[in-house]
Amino acid sequence: MLNTQDVLNLSGKVAVVTGGASGIGLATAELLAAFGAHAVLIDINETAGEEAAAGIRGKGGAASFYRCNVTSAVDCERVASEIGSTLGGIHILFNNAGVIRRRTVTELEEKDWDLVLDVSLKGVYLLSKYVIPIMEKSGGGSIINTGSGWGLKGGDRAAAYCAAKAGVVNLTKAMAIDHGPANIRVNCVSPGDTDTPLLRDEAKQLQQDEAAFLVASAGGRPLERLGTPRDIANAVLFLASDLSSWVTGSVLVVDGGGIA
Repeated sequence: MLNTQDVLNLSGKVAVVTGGASGIGLATAELLAAFGAHAVLIDINETAGEEAAAGIRGKGGAASFYRCNVTSAVDCERVASEIGSTLGGIHILFNNAGVIRRRTVTELEEKDWDLVLDVSLKGVYLLSKYVIPIMEKSGGGSIINTGSGWGLKGGDRAAAYCAAKAGVVNLTKAMAIDHGPANIRVNCVSPGDTDTPLLRDEAKQLQQDEAAFLVASAGGRPLERLGTPRDIANAVLFLASDLSSWVTGSVLVVDGGGIA
């Protein structure tokens, strides 16, 4: 009889998680570490990142933190090289860092367009560029990119975010085609509204009451609730593990049925 614990066992794997200091990134790093991976948290928030890694180690997991701005090629190349040299390879990459600015194209300033596209889309490209050669030397691996339901359908007052996440969806498919022969699987997890600092910041941007905004965000979904960071982490664990060994180029929507 199949022992699912063996299929999910990530012992000996090095898992890099961007945006790892909070929200979905932190929940995923904690879960991957719980299943045996060495979780490498990447974030620009050094204090929160170090505390998060220490928290994982305090629970018996293996974790480390590297400060990295994913919009910087210099940072991404340096961090990928340091991780590969120090930990002996990279087997899992969760490209999760992202930002949102709730504006229409007429409201949006160019600097905010650049910020959203740089963090949410260019960051996926840059870190993947420098991690993939290391992953190839490790015998292959799994890359998971964070998309969004709004990467598959439009959303109001989020033009740059919708554009970036749509780019992530199709970049995922292109990467899966290019790097499959090297035994690298590339998939996309597309969350719906999830209770994270990012979602709560949207309420501030829209000048709405936070509690009312969260209630409204949960409305209309068949499962009638917001997502939790752990909901998304569970999906990433599936895509990172051998349970999904023949899954690549896919988009897994995790949104409580929001775009069903």
